[in-house]
Amino acid sequence: MDKINQTFVSEFLLLGLSGYPKTEIIYFALILVMYLVILIGNGVLIIVSIFDSRLHTPMYFFLGNLSFLDICYTSSSVPSTLVSLISKKRNISFSGCAVQMFFGFAMGSTECLLLGMMAFDRYVAICNPLRYPIIMSKVVYVLMASVSWLSGGINSMVQTSLAMQLPFCGNNIINHFTCEILAVLKLACADISLNIITMVISNMAFLVLPLLVIFFSYMLILYTISRINSATGRHKAFSTCSAHLTVVIIFYGTIFFMYAKPKSQERPGEDKLQTSDKLISLFYGVVTPMLNPIIYSLRNKDVKAAVKYLLNQKPTQ
Repeated sequence: MDKINQTFVSEFLLLGLSGYPKTEIIYFALILVMYLVILIGNGVLIIVSIFDSRLHTPMYFFLGNLSFLDICYTSSSVPSTLVSLISKKRNISFSGCAVQMFFGFAMGSTECLLLGMMAFDRYVAICNPLRYPIIMSKVVYVLMASVSWLSGGINSMVQTSLAMQLPFCGNNIINHFTCEILAVLKLACADISLNIITMVISNMAFLVLPLLVIFFSYMLILYTISRINSATGRHKAFSTCSAHLTVVIIFYGTIFFMYAKPKSQERPGEDKLQTSDKLISLFYGVVTPMLNPIIYSLRNKDVKAAVKYLLNQKPTQ
């Protein structure tokens, strides 16, 4: 009975930046502002992609999905992070931690696949423009997005279930802002080999494969663009991809650093490294979703035109 009681944890304690009280105030203000930008920026992109008929194309359909995903991802963790920073309420229930972990991992997995789908869309648009309406029909791109969401959800369900069924032996202090899966695995007092194996498989399926699709799509795109005689034509063709390529670099740069090499144990003398990991996770979790609508709106004439059109519309009497 004592052994069972030691393995049961009813809640977790999120440390965050508890050792830096002055820094917490600064981070609260920064995260709050960035969260508002995320909600407004991505919300605007969703609205214009729905109500402007000129944006009823596969690219903007995927962009609307990406914006909705960013809102869901940040809303699953940022509000609780803000509360913990301002009120010092750092505890989260076991079920709440599981839900937060599920949504975080699901949204990350889905975004990887969506970015791959968007790269394929750009490849077809530039390399096979005449067949683009046939290849990327509405049925096809809706199915592609649906598969991305479903696959991300299933992957997260597997990873979350495996992580939350582990015994924690009363150790409930998570050295992180949120119930991030790698931080939770460090608390386990049992063998996590199965978790590591499944996470490696997940990394291959949701990180490496979409990245390969992106890489080969852009290799073919660059080859096609290089064969365009007009400098104006080359610039116009590449400008349709520049925003997506920028988002891919930011997204994969941070997520590969975090998840490409799962860490199973916490070793002494790594406090600075752990703080660095937490801040990088914060960058991935808040800054990247904030930059997405900014990048797409600044580097995309269609989006800017759609936003101006909606803002200039007068209400009907």
